[in-house]
Amino acid sequence: MAKINFGGVVETVVTRKEYPLKKAQAFLKKETIAIIGYGVQGPAQALNMRDNGINVIIGQDKKFANDWKRAEKDGFKAGKTLFDIEEACEKASIVMILLNDAAIKHVWARIQPYMTPGKALYFSHGFGWVYRKLTGVKVSADVDVIMVAPKGSGTSVRRNFLAGVGINSSFAIAQDATGKALDRTLSIGIGVGSGYLFPTCFEHEVTSDLVGERGVLMGCLAGVMEAQYDVLRKNGHSPSEAFNETVEELTQSLIRLVDENGMDWMYANCSATAQRGALDWKPRFKKATLPVFAKLYEEVKSQREAKHVIKTCGTPDYKANLEKELKVLRESEMWQAGAACRSLRPNEKAKANAAKAKGVSGRGAN
Repeated sequence: MAKINFGGVVETVVTRKEYPLKKAQAFLKKETIAIIGYGVQGPAQALNMRDNGINVIIGQDKKFANDWKRAEKDGFKAGKTLFDIEEACEKASIVMILLNDAAIKHVWARIQPYMTPGKALYFSHGFGWVYRKLTGVKVSADVDVIMVAPKGSGTSVRRNFLAGVGINSSFAIAQDATGKALDRTLSIGIGVGSGYLFPTCFEHEVTSDLVGERGVLMGCLAGVMEAQYDVLRKNGHSPSEAFNETVEELTQSLIRLVDENGMDWMYANCSATAQRGALDWKPRFKKATLPVFAKLYEEVKSQREAKHVIKTCGTPDYKANLEKELKVLRESEMWQAGAACRSLRPNEKAKANAAKAKGVSGRGAN
């Protein structure tokens, strides 16, 4: 395991150098891994492991026909590598719960009878285990309980894998009944395509994850974008200008500089006017949002957010209601302007071919 200095704090991480794919493949050779739920994370982790030569089967409820058909389209065959939930759990030595968090409560009774001694129960999120009084998850002390949590959507997990790069993941062990929980965890972590893995605990993972999703990663980001867009529009700026100055420049230019070398690098590669304004206004935005983040953390820590998720996401009409909410977002002027902007971007493949024809390589061709 590698020792890495994270801003003055030394942490231990596991990379593919310390735990190579060949080691993971050898360790998992005798394991059968059942992925329960072929929705968001399920396809990415299943396909990545299968491509890495790991024995993967799918457990999916047939009543969710779209997910069943998707698994078949991805090459999983009914009766061979695609089963109903109970049969997949019976066949597996490692059961991976990749269901919607709210769905765990309704499906757990079908899984629990097959969590026999020596097996492992795997999560990609701490929700189901940490909030087990709400989800109903309960296993005996002779079952491993492990987690690998990729820090990205299923789409990103798969795309990064296909691009030959890894996505960072956290990992944790709640129960080590067999003495091989760590190897099971790290082997799966490498198998699903992690670039590196950093240790955490289930409680910290679910808390940071829920705060992050509601905060900077999604909720805060969308809210702040809408606020800036609305102010620009109300002051006479066109939709294209408002969107470009709010979203397009961030996603197509600036955030890539942050990804490349950090926030200071992005600042250093902008104009002096932009630098000065950003440095002057950053503390004001922090002061304005810090109370909101403190309240958000308290809501998550108290489990009120978890209760709300289970109550709302577990209703029969949730998907229909969700689509109504997403339709409002999609059809808002701001995101209609975004669709128009995206349609004007040069085709990425055409750009790459043009760059290749001109003999351009490296960063400029990507």
